[in-house]
Amino acid sequence: MNWGTKICIGLGLFMSFIITLAVLMMRSSSDDLVESDYYEKGIAYDQDYNRKKQVEEDQAQPKLEIKDHVLQVTFTQPAVGQVRFKHSSDKKFDTQMDFQSQGKLVELPLKDIRSGQWRLIFEWQSNGKNYLFEKEMFISAADHITVK
Repeated sequence: MNWGTKICIGLGLFMSFIITLAVLMMRSSSDDLVESDYYEKGIAYDQDYNRKKQVEEDQAQPKLEIKDHVLQVTFTQPAVGQVRFKHSSDKKFDTQMDFQSQGKLVELPLKDIRSGQWRLIFEWQSNGKNYLFEKEMFISAADHITVK
């Protein structure tokens, strides 16, 4: 076998490898993006940024505490909104809860929330202003909380 044959065989193997990778990529049904609607989120980024900035300006960060399988959220003013629980490893565990505070306190049951790392996203209205607050936390079965 001469060197020209070896080059043709090598080139053919390389082209087969590339074609196989392209076919596998096209047949893949899942997209490993964090958010399925990231284009819309990109367009609404300014609104989210303004709501996060409003939390800082008004010093309206809620206090989070877990007691007896209940997440107690204390706001600075009465609030109406929603909280999204996003699981760090599997989005099928993600959930959303609506709330309306009794005074400044909101109690959210954690009976359906499994142990693990979570990202909580609070969106609420208070005194005619819109707010957005995100917090990473670890929720364990022993009902203790670690806030980063």
